Amino acid sequence: MKKYPFAYVYFRFCNWLGMARNKHLYYSGPSCYRVSADIHSVYSKNDTHLFRGALVIMGSLFLMASLSGCGSSAKQADETNPPKARQETNLLATATFDTATFENARNELNLTGKITFNQDQVVKVFPLVGGHIETLKADLGDYVRKGQTLAVIRSGDLADLEQQSVAARGELAVAQKNQQITDDMTKAGFSSQRDMVASREQLQAAKGEVNRVNERRRIVGGNGSVYYVKAPMSGFIVEKSASQGMELRSDDPENLFTISNLDHVWVLANVYESDLANVKQGDQATITTLSYPDKIFHGRIDKIFNVLDPDSKTLKVRVTLENQSVGPANYLLKPEMFANVSVVYAGQDKRVAIPSKSLVFDKNRNFVVMVNEKNQPLVREVDIYKSIGPKTYISGGLAPGNRVVTTNTLLIYNALGN
Repeated sequence: MKKYPFAYVYFRFCNWLGMARNKHLYYSGPSCYRVSADIHSVYSKNDTHLFRGALVIMGSLFLMASLSGCGSSAKQADETNPPKARQETNLLATATFDTATFENARNELNLTGKITFNQDQVVKVFPLVGGHIETLKADLGDYVRKGQTLAVIRSGDLADLEQQSVAARGELAVAQKNQQITDDMTKAGFSSQRDMVASREQLQAAKGEVNRVNERRRIVGGNGSVYYVKAPMSGFIVEKSASQGMELRSDDPENLFTISNLDHVWVLANVYESDLANVKQGDQATITTLSYPDKIFHGRIDKIFNVLDPDSKTLKVRVTLENQSVGPANYLLKPEMFANVSVVYAGQDKRVAIPSKSLVFDKNRNFVVMVNEKNQPLVREVDIYKSIGPKTYISGGLAPGNRVVTTNTLLIYNALGN
Protein backbone atom coordinates (compact mmCIF):
# COMPACT_ATOMS: atom_id res chain seq x y z
CA MET A 1 0.00 0.00 0.00
CA LYS A 2 1.38 3.40 -0.99
CA LYS A 3 2.11 5.78 1.89
CA TYR A 4 1.68 9.58 1.74
CA PRO A 5 3.16 12.31 3.90
CA PHE A 6 1.06 13.96 6.53
CA ALA A 7 0.86 17.33 4.72
CA TYR A 8 -0.44 15.71 1.57
CA VAL A 9 -3.15 13.83 3.42
CA TYR A 10 -4.13 17.02 5.24
CA PHE A 11 -4.36 18.91 1.92
CA ARG A 12 -6.66 16.33 0.37
CA PHE A 13 -8.83 16.37 3.46
CA CYS A 14 -9.20 20.13 3.27
CA ASN A 15 -10.13 19.99 -0.42
CA TRP A 16 -12.76 17.40 0.47
CA LEU A 17 -14.28 19.85 2.89
CA GLY A 18 -14.22 22.60 0.31
CA MET A 19 -11.87 24.75 2.29
CA ALA A 20 -9.25 25.28 -0.42
CA ARG A 21 -10.74 28.08 -2.54
CA ASN A 22 -9.40 28.87 -6.01
CA LYS A 23 -6.61 26.40 -5.28
CA HIS A 24 -4.70 28.97 -3.28
CA LEU A 25 -3.97 26.16 -0.81
CA TYR A 26 -1.72 23.79 -2.69
CA TYR A 27 0.69 20.98 -1.89
CA SER A 28 4.29 21.94 -2.37
CA GLY A 29 6.44 19.15 -1.09
CA PRO A 30 6.70 16.09 1.06
CA SER A 31 6.97 17.99 4.32
CA CYS A 32 5.19 21.33 4.03
CA TYR A 33 2.35 23.17 2.37
CA ARG A 34 2.00 26.75 1.21
CA VAL A 35 -0.85 29.24 0.97
CA SER A 36 -0.94 31.70 -1.92
CA ALA A 37 -0.10 35.23 -1.00
CA ASP A 38 -2.87 36.53 -3.22
CA ILE A 39 -4.32 39.40 -1.20
CA HIS A 40 -7.62 39.00 -3.05
CA SER A 41 -8.04 35.42 -1.74
CA VAL A 42 -9.52 35.92 1.69
CA TYR A 43 -11.50 33.30 3.43
CA SER A 44 -14.91 34.13 4.56
CA LYS A 45 -15.96 33.92 8.14
CA ASN A 46 -17.81 30.65 7.49
CA ASP A 47 -14.72 29.14 5.89
CA THR A 48 -12.73 29.95 9.02
CA HIS A 49 -15.19 28.04 11.19
CA LEU A 50 -15.01 25.09 8.84
CA PHE A 51 -11.19 25.13 9.04
CA ARG A 52 -11.25 24.99 12.82
CA GLY A 53 -13.74 22.14 12.72
CA ALA A 54 -11.44 20.25 10.41
CA LEU A 55 -8.60 20.63 12.90
CA VAL A 56 -10.79 19.22 15.68
CA ILE A 57 -11.74 16.23 13.53
CA MET A 58 -8.10 15.59 12.64
CA GLY A 59 -7.06 15.70 16.33
CA SER A 60 -9.80 13.24 17.23
CA LEU A 61 -8.68 10.85 14.53
CA PHE A 62 -5.06 10.93 15.70
CA LEU A 63 -6.13 10.43 19.35
CA MET A 64 -8.18 7.36 18.39
CA ALA A 65 -5.19 6.02 16.45
CA SER A 66 -2.95 6.51 19.51
CA LEU A 67 -5.39 4.73 21.83
CA SER A 68 -5.66 1.89 19.34
CA GLY A 69 -1.86 1.57 19.33
CA CYS A 70 -1.75 1.50 23.16
CA GLY A 71 -4.42 -1.19 23.19
CA SER A 72 -2.47 -3.33 20.76
CA SER A 73 0.74 -2.82 22.83
CA ALA A 74 -1.05 -3.86 26.00
CA LYS A 75 -2.41 -6.90 24.20
CA GLN A 76 1.09 -7.82 23.05
CA ALA A 77 2.39 -7.37 26.63
CA ASP A 78 -0.35 -9.64 27.95
CA GLU A 79 0.54 -12.25 25.34
CA THR A 80 4.19 -12.21 26.45
CA ASN A 81 3.36 -12.86 30.15
CA PRO A 82 3.58 -16.59 31.02
CA PRO A 83 0.37 -18.21 32.22
CA LYS A 84 -0.07 -19.36 35.83
CA ALA A 85 0.53 -22.98 34.89
CA ARG A 86 3.90 -22.07 33.40
CA GLN A 87 4.89 -20.24 36.62
CA GLU A 88 4.00 -23.26 38.70
CA THR A 89 6.01 -25.47 36.35
CA ASN A 90 9.04 -23.21 36.72
CA LEU A 91 8.76 -23.31 40.52
CA LEU A 92 8.52 -27.10 40.49
CA ALA A 93 11.62 -27.30 38.30
CA THR A 94 13.70 -25.65 41.04
CA ALA A 95 11.98 -27.41 43.96
CA THR A 96 13.17 -30.49 45.85
CA PHE A 97 11.01 -33.38 46.94
CA ASP A 98 10.88 -36.00 49.67
CA THR A 99 8.83 -39.14 50.11
CA ALA A 100 6.49 -39.78 53.03
CA THR A 101 7.52 -42.87 55.01
CA PHE A 102 5.72 -45.11 57.49
CA GLU A 103 7.84 -45.61 60.60
CA ASN A 104 7.84 -45.70 64.40
CA ALA A 105 7.07 -42.30 65.82
CA ARG A 106 9.97 -41.14 67.96
CA ASN A 107 9.42 -39.48 71.32
CA GLU A 108 11.21 -36.61 72.99
CA LEU A 109 12.26 -36.32 76.64
CA ASN A 110 13.17 -32.85 77.94
CA LEU A 111 15.79 -32.71 80.70
CA THR A 112 17.63 -30.01 82.60
CA GLY A 113 21.35 -29.96 83.22
CA LYS A 114 24.51 -27.89 83.13
CA ILE A 115 27.85 -27.58 81.35
CA THR A 116 30.83 -28.92 83.31
CA PHE A 117 34.53 -29.51 82.78
CA ASN A 118 35.72 -32.54 80.95
CA GLN A 119 37.22 -34.29 83.97
CA ASP A 120 39.52 -36.28 81.71
CA GLN A 121 41.21 -32.99 80.77
CA VAL A 122 41.45 -31.32 84.19
CA VAL A 123 44.78 -30.97 86.02
CA LYS A 124 45.32 -29.68 89.57
CA VAL A 125 48.62 -27.88 90.18
CA PHE A 126 50.32 -28.39 93.56
CA PRO A 127 53.61 -26.86 94.75
CA LEU A 128 56.35 -29.46 95.21
CA VAL A 129 58.15 -27.37 97.82
CA GLY A 130 57.21 -25.10 100.66
CA GLY A 131 58.05 -21.43 100.72
CA HIS A 132 56.82 -17.93 100.06
CA ILE A 133 54.94 -16.86 96.91
CA GLU A 134 56.80 -13.87 95.53
CA THR A 135 55.02 -13.33 92.20
CA LEU A 136 51.80 -14.48 90.50
CA LYS A 137 51.90 -14.53 86.70
CA ALA A 138 48.40 -15.95 85.95
CA ASP A 139 44.89 -15.21 87.11
CA LEU A 140 41.52 -16.96 87.15
CA GLY A 141 40.11 -17.44 83.63
CA ASP A 142 43.43 -16.89 81.87
CA TYR A 143 44.46 -19.17 79.04
CA VAL A 144 47.91 -20.65 79.66
CA ARG A 145 50.15 -22.85 77.55
CA LYS A 146 52.10 -25.89 78.62
CA GLY A 147 55.32 -24.88 80.40
CA GLN A 148 54.18 -21.32 81.10
CA THR A 149 55.17 -19.93 84.53
CA LEU A 150 52.18 -19.45 86.84
CA ALA A 151 53.92 -18.36 90.06
CA VAL A 152 57.39 -17.79 91.53
CA ILE A 153 58.14 -19.20 95.01
CA ARG A 154 61.16 -18.45 97.20
CA SER A 155 61.73 -21.78 98.91
CA GLY A 156 63.98 -22.91 101.76
CA ASP A 157 63.44 -26.50 100.65
CA LEU A 158 65.32 -25.76 97.46
CA ALA A 159 68.21 -24.34 99.48
CA ASP A 160 68.31 -27.57 101.52
CA LEU A 161 68.21 -29.57 98.31
CA GLU A 162 71.19 -27.62 97.02
CA GLN A 163 73.07 -28.40 100.23
CA GLN A 164 72.20 -32.08 99.88
CA SER A 165 73.58 -32.06 96.35
CA VAL A 166 76.89 -30.58 97.51
CA ALA A 167 77.17 -33.11 100.34
CA ALA A 168 76.35 -36.05 98.06
CA ARG A 169 79.01 -35.07 95.59
CA GLY A 170 81.54 -34.78 98.45
CA GLU A 171 80.69 -38.21 99.78
CA LEU A 172 81.02 -39.64 96.28
CA ALA A 173 84.52 -38.19 95.94
CA VAL A 174 85.56 -39.65 99.31
CA ALA A 175 84.10 -43.06 98.44
CA GLN A 176 85.92 -43.12 95.10
CA LYS A 177 89.23 -42.31 96.84
CA ASN A 178 88.66 -44.98 99.49
CA GLN A 179 87.89 -47.50 96.75
CA GLN A 180 91.11 -46.73 94.97
CA ILE A 181 93.23 -47.00 98.16
CA THR A 182 91.57 -50.25 99.22
CA ASP A 183 92.17 -51.80 95.80
CA ASP A 184 95.88 -50.89 95.99
CA MET A 185 96.27 -52.23 99.53
CA THR A 186 94.47 -55.45 98.62
CA LYS A 187 96.83 -56.01 95.70
CA ALA A 188 99.81 -55.39 98.03
CA GLY A 189 98.41 -57.80 100.60
CA PHE A 190 97.87 -55.16 103.30
CA SER A 191 94.05 -55.24 103.13
CA SER A 192 91.53 -58.04 103.20
CA GLN A 193 88.82 -58.86 100.69
CA ARG A 194 86.24 -57.72 103.28
CA ASP A 195 87.66 -54.20 103.27
CA MET A 196 87.61 -54.14 99.49
CA VAL A 197 83.92 -55.18 99.35
CA ALA A 198 82.97 -52.61 101.98
CA SER A 199 84.69 -49.81 100.03
CA ARG A 200 82.87 -50.78 96.88
CA GLU A 201 79.50 -50.76 98.65
CA GLN A 202 80.32 -47.35 100.11
CA LEU A 203 81.04 -46.10 96.58
CA GLN A 204 77.76 -47.45 95.23
CA ALA A 205 75.84 -45.81 98.09
CA ALA A 206 77.51 -42.46 97.38
CA LYS A 207 76.63 -42.73 93.69
CA GLY A 208 73.01 -43.56 94.57
CA GLU A 209 72.72 -40.50 96.81
CA VAL A 210 74.07 -38.25 94.08
CA ASN A 211 71.58 -39.69 91.60
CA ARG A 212 68.71 -39.26 94.06
CA VAL A 213 69.51 -35.62 94.70
CA ASN A 214 69.97 -34.88 91.02
CA GLU A 215 66.67 -36.56 90.15
CA ARG A 216 64.95 -34.62 92.90
CA ARG A 217 66.34 -31.38 91.53
CA ARG A 218 65.25 -32.35 88.02
CA ILE A 219 61.68 -33.02 89.15
CA VAL A 220 61.38 -29.94 91.33
CA GLY A 221 63.23 -27.64 88.99
CA GLY A 222 64.07 -24.14 90.06
CA ASN A 223 67.29 -22.26 90.27
CA GLY A 224 69.02 -21.94 93.59
CA SER A 225 66.28 -21.16 96.10
CA VAL A 226 63.73 -19.96 93.47
CA TYR A 227 60.97 -22.40 92.49
CA TYR A 228 58.80 -21.86 89.38
CA VAL A 229 55.23 -23.19 89.29
CA LYS A 230 54.62 -24.11 85.63
CA ALA A 231 51.52 -25.20 83.73
CA PRO A 232 51.58 -28.96 83.02
CA MET A 233 49.15 -28.58 80.08
CA SER A 234 47.52 -25.94 77.91
CA GLY A 235 44.10 -24.73 78.99
CA PHE A 236 42.15 -22.28 81.12
CA ILE A 237 42.70 -21.59 84.81
CA VAL A 238 39.32 -22.52 86.21
CA GLU A 239 40.28 -22.53 89.90
CA LYS A 240 42.84 -20.45 91.77
CA SER A 241 43.69 -20.41 95.48
CA ALA A 242 47.16 -18.84 95.31
CA SER A 243 47.76 -15.22 96.21
CA GLN A 244 50.87 -13.12 96.35
CA GLY A 245 52.66 -13.34 99.69
CA MET A 246 51.08 -16.66 100.70
CA GLU A 247 53.20 -19.02 102.80
CA LEU A 248 53.20 -22.63 101.66
CA ARG A 249 54.13 -25.91 103.23
CA SER A 250 55.46 -28.83 101.28
CA ASP A 251 52.77 -31.10 102.75
CA ASP A 252 49.88 -28.66 102.06
CA PRO A 253 46.99 -30.65 100.46
CA GLU A 254 45.44 -27.59 98.76
CA ASN A 255 46.24 -27.02 95.10
CA LEU A 256 47.25 -23.59 93.84
CA PHE A 257 45.62 -23.78 90.38
CA THR A 258 43.24 -25.98 88.39
CA ILE A 259 43.67 -26.03 84.62
CA SER A 260 41.09 -27.42 82.23
CA ASN A 261 41.12 -27.82 78.46
CA LEU A 262 37.76 -26.62 77.07
CA ASP A 263 38.12 -28.21 73.63
CA HIS A 264 35.54 -30.74 74.87
CA VAL A 265 33.02 -30.21 77.66
CA TRP A 266 30.53 -32.39 79.46
CA VAL A 267 26.79 -31.82 79.69
CA LEU A 268 25.35 -33.49 82.80
CA ALA A 269 21.55 -33.89 82.66
CA ASN A 270 19.19 -35.05 85.41
CA VAL A 271 16.82 -37.94 84.68
CA TYR A 272 13.90 -38.65 87.02
CA GLU A 273 13.10 -42.17 88.09
CA SER A 274 9.92 -42.29 85.99
CA ASP A 275 11.97 -41.66 82.81
CA LEU A 276 14.85 -44.08 83.44
CA ALA A 277 13.39 -46.74 81.13
CA ASN A 278 13.33 -44.30 78.20
CA VAL A 279 17.01 -43.32 78.33
CA LYS A 280 19.67 -45.53 76.77
CA GLN A 281 23.36 -45.06 76.12
CA GLY A 282 23.85 -43.88 72.54
CA ASP A 283 20.53 -41.97 72.30
CA GLN A 284 20.68 -38.75 70.32
CA ALA A 285 20.48 -35.51 72.31
CA THR A 286 20.12 -31.84 71.39
CA ILE A 287 21.32 -29.15 73.80
CA THR A 288 20.33 -25.49 74.02
CA THR A 289 21.56 -22.84 76.45
CA LEU A 290 20.26 -19.53 77.77
CA SER A 291 23.30 -17.75 76.35
CA TYR A 292 22.67 -19.00 72.79
CA PRO A 293 18.92 -19.72 72.51
CA ASP A 294 19.01 -19.91 68.70
CA LYS A 295 21.96 -22.30 68.54
CA ILE A 296 21.48 -26.06 68.85
CA PHE A 297 24.28 -28.42 69.85
CA HIS A 298 24.06 -32.09 68.89
CA GLY A 299 25.52 -35.08 70.70
CA ARG A 300 24.85 -38.54 72.11
CA ILE A 301 24.55 -39.94 75.60
CA ASP A 302 27.92 -41.61 76.18
CA LYS A 303 27.59 -42.49 79.87
CA ILE A 304 24.83 -43.19 82.37
CA PHE A 305 25.84 -42.83 86.04
CA ASN A 306 24.03 -45.68 87.75
CA VAL A 307 23.79 -43.90 91.10
CA LEU A 308 20.84 -41.74 92.15
CA ASP A 309 21.46 -38.42 93.80
CA PRO A 310 20.20 -38.82 97.39
CA ASP A 311 18.81 -35.30 97.52
CA SER A 312 17.17 -34.79 94.11
CA LYS A 313 16.44 -38.49 93.42
CA THR A 314 17.69 -38.10 89.87
CA LEU A 315 20.14 -40.04 87.74
CA LYS A 316 22.80 -38.17 85.80
CA VAL A 317 23.58 -38.85 82.14
CA ARG A 318 26.52 -37.39 80.27
CA VAL A 319 26.83 -35.93 76.79
CA THR A 320 30.30 -34.99 75.55
CA LEU A 321 30.33 -32.01 73.20
CA GLU A 322 33.07 -30.58 71.04
CA ASN A 323 33.29 -26.96 72.12
CA GLN A 324 33.20 -24.48 69.26
CA SER A 325 35.85 -21.79 69.21
CA VAL A 326 34.76 -18.22 68.43
CA GLY A 327 38.24 -16.74 68.55
CA PRO A 328 41.72 -17.24 69.99
CA ALA A 329 41.32 -18.99 73.36
CA ASN A 330 37.57 -18.27 73.37
CA TYR A 331 34.84 -20.92 73.37
CA LEU A 332 31.05 -20.80 73.23
CA LEU A 333 30.28 -23.20 76.07
CA LYS A 334 31.47 -22.28 79.54
CA PRO A 335 31.40 -24.48 82.68
CA GLU A 336 28.36 -24.01 84.94
CA MET A 337 26.11 -22.80 82.09
CA PHE A 338 22.48 -23.94 82.37
CA ALA A 339 21.46 -26.36 79.62
CA ASN A 340 18.22 -27.81 78.27
CA VAL A 341 18.70 -31.34 76.98
CA SER A 342 16.23 -33.07 74.65
CA VAL A 343 16.67 -36.81 74.26
CA VAL A 344 14.98 -38.59 71.34
CA TYR A 345 14.02 -42.23 71.77
CA ALA A 346 12.01 -44.73 69.74
CA GLY A 347 8.25 -45.03 70.36
CA GLN A 348 5.81 -47.88 69.84
CA ASP A 349 3.16 -46.55 67.42
CA LYS A 350 3.77 -46.11 63.68
CA ARG A 351 2.91 -42.95 61.74
CA VAL A 352 3.51 -41.34 58.36
CA ALA A 353 6.62 -39.14 58.60
CA ILE A 354 7.51 -36.13 56.43
CA PRO A 355 10.12 -33.34 56.73
CA SER A 356 8.93 -30.49 58.95
CA LYS A 357 10.03 -27.91 56.36
CA SER A 358 7.41 -29.19 53.90
CA LEU A 359 4.52 -27.89 56.08
CA VAL A 360 2.61 -24.67 55.43
CA PHE A 361 0.51 -23.21 58.25
CA ASP A 362 -2.39 -21.15 56.91
CA LYS A 363 -5.84 -20.27 58.27
CA ASN A 364 -5.18 -22.24 61.49
CA ARG A 365 -4.60 -25.39 59.45
CA ASN A 366 -1.59 -27.30 58.15
CA PHE A 367 -1.03 -28.04 54.48
CA VAL A 368 1.55 -29.70 52.26
CA VAL A 369 2.13 -29.46 48.52
CA MET A 370 2.32 -32.94 47.04
CA VAL A 371 3.00 -34.05 43.48
CA ASN A 372 0.87 -36.68 41.75
CA GLU A 373 1.92 -39.25 39.16
CA LYS A 374 1.71 -36.63 36.39
CA ASN A 375 4.06 -34.33 38.31
CA GLN A 376 1.24 -31.87 38.99
CA PRO A 377 1.25 -29.96 42.32
CA LEU A 378 -1.70 -30.48 44.66
CA VAL A 379 -2.44 -28.93 48.06
CA ARG A 380 -3.38 -31.39 50.80
CA GLU A 381 -4.48 -30.62 54.36
CA VAL A 382 -2.77 -32.82 56.97
CA ASP A 383 -3.33 -33.57 60.65
CA ILE A 384 -0.16 -33.33 62.73
CA TYR A 385 0.47 -36.01 65.34
CA LYS A 386 3.75 -34.57 66.69
CA SER A 387 6.91 -32.83 65.52
CA ILE A 388 10.33 -34.03 66.64
CA GLY A 389 13.14 -31.83 65.35
CA PRO A 390 13.34 -31.89 61.54
CA LYS A 391 10.68 -34.61 61.23
CA THR A 392 6.89 -34.38 61.62
CA TYR A 393 4.53 -37.31 62.11
CA ILE A 394 1.00 -36.96 60.72
CA SER A 395 -2.17 -38.89 61.46
CA GLY A 396 -4.07 -38.11 58.26
CA GLY A 397 -3.92 -36.44 54.87
CA LEU A 398 -1.05 -38.35 53.25
CA ALA A 399 -0.21 -41.95 52.49
CA PRO A 400 3.21 -43.61 52.56
CA GLY A 401 4.99 -43.08 49.27
CA ASN A 402 3.46 -39.67 48.49
CA ARG A 403 5.97 -37.11 47.28
CA VAL A 404 5.93 -33.72 48.98
CA VAL A 405 7.67 -30.46 48.09
CA THR A 406 10.40 -29.43 50.57
CA THR A 407 11.67 -26.20 48.95
CA ASN A 408 9.70 -23.30 47.43
CA THR A 409 6.71 -24.77 49.28
CA LEU A 410 5.18 -21.45 50.27
CA LEU A 411 5.60 -19.96 46.79
CA ILE A 412 3.94 -22.94 45.11
CA TYR A 413 1.20 -22.98 47.74
CA ASN A 414 0.42 -19.30 47.15
CA ALA A 415 0.43 -19.77 43.37
CA LEU A 416 -2.04 -22.64 43.63
CA GLY A 417 -4.20 -20.73 46.10
CA ASN A 418 -4.43 -17.67 43.86
